[in-house]
Parts: sequence; structure tokens; C-alpha cells
Amino acid sequence: MDNQQKTNSTSVSSDWNVAGIVIRLIASAVVLAITAFLTPGFSISGIGALIVAAIVLTIMDYLFVKLLGIEASPFGRGVVGFVSAALILYLTQFFVTGYSITVLSAIIGAIVYGIVTYLIPGNESM
Repeated sequence: MDNQQKTNSTSVSSDWNVAGIVIRLIASAVVLAITAFLTPGFSISGIGALIVAAIVLTIMDYLFVKLLGIEASPFGRGVVGFVSAALILYLTQFFVTGYSITVLSAIIGAIVYGIVTYLIPGNESM
């Protein structure tokens, strides 16, 4: 493993401490609420479903980073990050009651999620 790969893997894993996870969870909930509001075909039935969905999104993002080395970010990670974000948004509905999204909405939602994430200073969720 060369120095660049060591640096990248260290920076990805260092972002996943307890404080980092809590910050990602809160940021994810805020961004997810905005994304659901702005994306047609994407609905979250209430605050409970929003919180559970944010937890599921955070866990899935964590698993993507740990298992695949991919950080699911629609912007800055290219096509792989975009597809990962859309996939995570879509798969979340199978774990959260009150969370509903179509495939097309997941694609649109990944774009909206990326834009909202980009606009919120210091937010580095999903």
C-alpha cells in the first residue's frame, strides 16, 4: 500500500469516531428532512420515522465506508458516490416504517441531498 492509499484510508476511518457519528446523524436528519420536502415521490411520515431513517442512513453510510471504502456523497465522489447515495436512500425504506421513496425519487433525492449537503457549512454526512 503506498502513502496515498494509507492517507486516504486513515482519513476515512478517523471520521468515524463517536462524535463524528453523532454529528453525521444530526446532519443527516436535517438534510434528509429538507431532501424529502423538496423531492417529489419521497415522503417521511413523522419525526420518529425521520430519526430512525437518519440512524439507518448513518449506519449504511458507515458500512459502505468500512466494507467498500466508498463514502456515499453525491458530489465530490463521482458516479460511484452518487449511485451509493441513491442506493442508500432507496434501501432505507425497507428498514423504516413511514419512509417511502421510488427509484426515480431516490435518484432525484441523491441530487437534492448532495446540493443541500453542499450548501450547509461543515456538513459532511452521507
